[in-house]
Amino acid sequence: MRTDDWIMVLAQLHERREPCVLLTVLDEKGSVPRDRGSKMVVSASKTWLTIGGGHLEFKCVATAREMLSARQAQPYSEHFNLGAKLGQCCGGMTTVLFEPLLQIQPQIVVFGAGHVGQALVNLLATLPCNVFWVDERREQFSSVPEGVTVCCLDDPTEQVDLMPPDSYFVVMTHHHPRDLELCEAILKRGDYRYFGVIGSQTKRQRFDYRLEGKGFTRQQLDSMRCPIGLPDITGKLPAEIAVAVAGEIIATYQRADTD
Repeated sequence: MRTDDWIMVLAQLHERREPCVLLTVLDEKGSVPRDRGSKMVVSASKTWLTIGGGHLEFKCVATAREMLSARQAQPYSEHFNLGAKLGQCCGGMTTVLFEPLLQIQPQIVVFGAGHVGQALVNLLATLPCNVFWVDERREQFSSVPEGVTVCCLDDPTEQVDLMPPDSYFVVMTHHHPRDLELCEAILKRGDYRYFGVIGSQTKRQRFDYRLEGKGFTRQQLDSMRCPIGLPDITGKLPAEIAVAVAGEIIATYQRADTD
């Protein structure tokens, strides 16, 4: 790769919403493996370009991945003596800047593996997001798209607590009482980016009445999308509902990027 190809790499990662850390050699003194301005890109699973190889690069890659794992957003610089302690024979000194570029992928959990759930997960699997698919019926997961995490839980509400803040929750199980249990668990969290429930306006009114009886406020209930999906897509086929819901999710995470 050319030395300026880091720009192309960052553009590709941004397009995929994949977080990474840009490493830059800020300063140098004496004999060093790479000059000032040399760059490297590190993601959770791959690296591009180099800042010199050896133990220096190994340590810097490890540091970058620790930053990604911790979702550290602030830049950080570190000074290295390239001697025996670092396993380098150059003998010089260098300073490396670590710049996290956290294009965090949406974390989406879909509750329900029926026909609509299947259609929606197949569509979401083609998007730059992490998908968790939850249902207590293991036999429903006969066809799972690549990259989707299956969560076969006796109590699907357990997955609600496992998701990070700003997650996307989509409730479309085969059982209305289960939907209501999930709604209660999600509303109690209150830190979601998106929360939608499949169903008619009649179901919405019934759920609002029961959830208000459990102490949830009107403001909390207004954050729940039901009926779910883009309103201009009115079809009832599983694929049509999936497109409407996926479109609403895409609009939500694209809007979050501009906030």
